[in-house]
Amino acid sequence: MGLPLICVTLTGCTVDEMVKDAARATAVGADIVEVRLDKLWVVEQKIDPNEVEKSESDENRKSVYKPPQFIPQNIDSVDLESSLISFRTGIELPVILTCRPESQGGYFPGSEKERIEVLTKAIKSGVSWIDLETNINPKERKKLVKLAGDSTKIISSSHYDQPPGSPDEIIDEIDEISDSGNIIKIVFNTSGKKDALKLFDVAWRTRDSGNKLSIMGLGAGGDWTRIHAPILNQSLVYTTMENGWYLAQQGRINTSDLKTAWNLLEYN
Repeated sequence: MGLPLICVTLTGCTVDEMVKDAARATAVGADIVEVRLDKLWVVEQKIDPNEVEKSESDENRKSVYKPPQFIPQNIDSVDLESSLISFRTGIELPVILTCRPESQGGYFPGSEKERIEVLTKAIKSGVSWIDLETNINPKERKKLVKLAGDSTKIISSSHYDQPPGSPDEIIDEIDEISDSGNIIKIVFNTSGKKDALKLFDVAWRTRDSGNKLSIMGLGAGGDWTRIHAPILNQSLVYTTMENGWYLAQQGRINTSDLKTAWNLLEYN
């Protein structure tokens, strides 16, 4: 059984923070790292966890995770070309460059035209992989694909701000976009077992399709297809170097924890 590639989505909102996280990812045996370029345009503001009191006893207090807030910055606040050089020289592993728009859960504050310019510069930097959403204007996307050529591989991604619908419909959509990239990435919001089982069903039924896929959820149960990616014949699994009980609620998983799970499940 071949194992999927493990991709660590780097944390941080500065070049230095991401490069340091990439070094940690390299140390734990990641195959690829993802640089979220859109996060260069925000400042992270962490929020201290609140204690929720269930009774007068201190033993019954528990911490409630509150995700950090990301404060948008001016579009001119980032020296993109300098940042791309730093990523190229400071990260040993192959890199996926992603610039996610706000409409798909990202942080890029500019217009779509400005985002296309960012993606263009990212490809020209000689990066190994580029993430191109399937809903980019077809004319602009075709230009980006042509620019990538054979040198830069493409993650063709679809992010849905909704739970998964019919597995049959999702499979049909995968078939429609199967030639849009080297790896097809499908992400839905999940809120428990029902949603998780739908994505697991899709991954199971497409495991021998010949398509290189990365299917996952964001939310409770979203990590099922990541944990069982080897038997689902997934090509790429996204992980994080973050640690915390809240990761499972978000459908994410720590890189070392994933590798441990694969060992325990004898997927290695």
